Amino acid sequence: MIISGNNPAHVQQAADALCAGELLGLPTETVYGLAADANNETAVAKIFKAKGRPANHPLIVHVASSASVNNFVSEVPAFAQALMTQFWPGPLTLILPRLPDTAAAAAGGQNSVGLRCPSHPLALAVLKACADKGVWGVAAPSANMFGRVSPTSAAHVQAEFGDALLILDGGECDVGIESTIVDCTRGVPVLLRPGQISRTQIEQACGLKLHNPDALPTAAPRASGTLASHYAPSAKVRLMQTAEWQKALAALGPHTQNLALWSVEKPANELMGAGLVWRALPADANQAAHDLFSVLRDFDARGVRTIWIEMPPDTPEWEGVRDRIQRAAA
Repeated sequence: MIISGNNPAHVQQAADALCAGELLGLPTETVYGLAADANNETAVAKIFKAKGRPANHPLIVHVASSASVNNFVSEVPAFAQALMTQFWPGPLTLILPRLPDTAAAAAGGQNSVGLRCPSHPLALAVLKACADKGVWGVAAPSANMFGRVSPTSAAHVQAEFGDALLILDGGECDVGIESTIVDCTRGVPVLLRPGQISRTQIEQACGLKLHNPDALPTAAPRASGTLASHYAPSAKVRLMQTAEWQKALAALGPHTQNLALWSVEKPANELMGAGLVWRALPADANQAAHDLFSVLRDFDARGVRTIWIEMPPDTPEWEGVRDRIQRAAA
């Protein structure tokens, strides 16, 4: 059931559901989350079951403010504190050492836990209402079946889980792809998943070089959205350079069947047959991130069998989008 976030009573209803151990479709600025009380193992188990997600694949815990972090972690390095100060509330997740007996199920059994403070006003309102009742954080992976395309609207969540799930409608997500994840458990910042917040921004904020996971001798903790295959639609995804899709489409001609194309340039009119679905790929990286999952879901809804995506530029601002489409095509 979708309830409007414009009604304060509905915000309280959403918080009450979480405090009672139920699941909630929660809007954030990145994607919609499937939320549950992070310290309620029974509630967290409902997330894994509903998504079909392995129980050892950790969830991100969402908190109302940086003050709530101390309820979950044993240590906050100075560089992690600097990142919180700069980017929270916002689309940045920090992996930190976990307090024993806290959010163990949500952390997938690891001795670390991923935390973030979302900037969506409804998410913050729900989290603050939960904190007032002693629920200091909610685990909230993307509200979709495991490995599939993430949801960026309440309707997307309802399409995944039906009317039985309570969903707080907060409109379309502003960012559109999941948060940047930085591991802060190994003495230096390590990028586990790119997002809207770039490498340069992270390094400038904390004053340290941002490392890649394989650059350190110790293994990186498991983290959300880092499997090789993820964010995948039902249709097969193929990544192509501009000249490559243009040549392939010309070879197919106007009788193309069950094919979708997401590209900057529109195909020639004579190739725009009934069997081709085309959507414009924005030239701006942030707009492309905002559109990505909605475009993939729309292609799936139209029943296409193959999706061609034009590879965006190999530049820092596109890293988050490139990461998502490469995993979708894996």
